[in-house]
Amino acid sequence: AGKIAGLEALRIINEPTAAALAYGFEKSASKTIAVYDLGGGTFDVSILEIADGVFEVKSTNGDTFLGGEDFDTRILNHLIDVFKKENGIDLSKD
Repeated sequence: AGKIAGLEALRIINEPTAAALAYGFEKSASKTIAVYDLGGGTFDVSILEIADGVFEVKSTNGDTFLGGEDFDTRILNHLIDVFKKENGIDLSKD
């Protein structure tokens, strides 16, 4: 997308790392932080060390089979089960 827009990409970083950079841009304290991105279909996490305005990504990982949709499905199934037990009606057929 960057090339199409006429931009030169110097480096591509994942969303948790970008969020950490935005979070710590004006902060000078040294610390280790974990930043996660729970999207609709994926989950990503990065561990970064911040010291003297320098960010070092220590680790990054993700799961392409875990996301917000999975949480939605589990909650929906739970509510359907509770409703069925309390009212004797199976909403999963609707």
